[in-house]
Amino acid sequence: MTLDVNRSDLTIGILGAGAMGRGIVQVAVSGGINVLLMDAQPGAAEAARDFVAKMLARAVEKGSTSQSDAATAVGRIKVVNTLADFKPCHMVIEAVVENLDVKRQVFGELEGIVSPECILATNTSSLSVTTIAAKLKLPERFAGFHFFNPVPLMRLVEVISGLLTAEWVSEALVGIGKRMTREPVRCSDAPGFLVNQVGRGFNLEAAHLVYEGISTFVDVDRVMRDVGGFRMGPFELMELTGLDVTHPASELIYSQFFQEPRFRPNLIMRARYEAGVLGRKSKKGFYNYDADMKPIVAAEPAPPTVRPDSVWVSKAEPAGHATLTALLQKLGASLESGTSPSGRALCLVTPIGEDATTCAVEQGLDPKRTVAVDTLFPMVKRRTIMGTPVTDVAYRDAAHGLLASDGIPVTVCRDSPGFIAQRIIAMVVNMGCAIAQSRTATPSDIDKAVTLGLNYPNGPLKFADVLGVDRIHKVLSTMNRIYGDPRYRPSIWLTRRAKLGISALTPES
Repeated sequence: MTLDVNRSDLTIGILGAGAMGRGIVQVAVSGGINVLLMDAQPGAAEAARDFVAKMLARAVEKGSTSQSDAATAVGRIKVVNTLADFKPCHMVIEAVVENLDVKRQVFGELEGIVSPECILATNTSSLSVTTIAAKLKLPERFAGFHFFNPVPLMRLVEVISGLLTAEWVSEALVGIGKRMTREPVRCSDAPGFLVNQVGRGFNLEAAHLVYEGISTFVDVDRVMRDVGGFRMGPFELMELTGLDVTHPASELIYSQFFQEPRFRPNLIMRARYEAGVLGRKSKKGFYNYDADMKPIVAAEPAPPTVRPDSVWVSKAEPAGHATLTALLQKLGASLESGTSPSGRALCLVTPIGEDATTCAVEQGLDPKRTVAVDTLFPMVKRRTIMGTPVTDVAYRDAAHGLLASDGIPVTVCRDSPGFIAQRIIAMVVNMGCAIAQSRTATPSDIDKAVTLGLNYPNGPLKFADVLGVDRIHKVLSTMNRIYGDPRYRPSIWLTRRAKLGISALTPES
């Protein structure tokens, strides 16, 4: 069985005319597809049609489409009033409330209306495709077709195969997605699919490290923007999406994975969710907001003006030693070259995954004079340092003042395995590697989904390649050793590629 996705009379039913439904309508009709649109709320479908017409009119004004093409596209939308009106559809997409019982009821009714060849698809972002389809008479023609909001701007669509989904159905959805000018990626049914799984690494690890008292919401966001290269920090992102969306999804994914430690939620998020402190929509979240809804963020304090009399840099991490030494020479630091520091030198270490305390103890350094510097990332926009719990403030300030002396801001966090960026990005990488290992999706589709769906600077597997597969593996292994928490255990996919010295994107032969 096949479906000619390029046929001129291709007709799709869309059930649900909310933000997602109307977005799907817009990209469908722009791709030359006829749409039958229905919503249970009176007037909602008509309002969605008018909204799409307005959006296409704006496209005409911007010169991205012609007046005739826009008019033709709007003419492809037909509002219908009952599920029975979906009878002639080649495919029906459901975009209603995220409730399993509601979705099952809808599809159960649709089965008795549409032809056996009609594809049934759900736009669910969090429910199991296999579970929704479980009570259908023809579960093989059912799949997930997950768009991202706002649909016209977000090019990605996830094509999710349930346990019983036929191959021709998934292939047809890929073709329909392309006709809608989307970028389809294929994956097998799994909690959170691709994008929402990987996104847990970014958000949850940030919450964990703030909960541990390592840093603040503002500083984590600053580091992930300036050091990690992200457009938004994790707390800024959660402010935008809202904790009423992010936290329930996190708990659901954790539960669906049978309490897999990598997906463990955090009390910081739950407390704010229960208190209704949700972000921009509640005008208060991780940030407070002014009358214009701009976050109230205090300016970074001026860095200390003091500098150390002499600096000794550990050679325990050769690459880190070379990078930091070159920078300190440019900054005019007085560097010691001995195998051990003098009695008054500032001792700088460059750990990969370790904390400053572990470095000081294992390298036999004075913990009162030891400061760790993150050299895993380019230190051109921001630098991150941390001391041990007993580091003398004078030495920490001297390190801060020296590293900020060329005008580059320095973030000081408390002692932590992996600083801030190392541990968050390592968890993002590990999530991606776990997906690859489970064969939920191909390595290339994982990275494609994350860069398009989350706007990350790299996909998780490419991040490992850029920073070093062996070094990301070391970050995770070291955190796992120090914390004793299985959430940090490296995926076997990452472990094998680190041992073989090959790209994290390398597929199985």
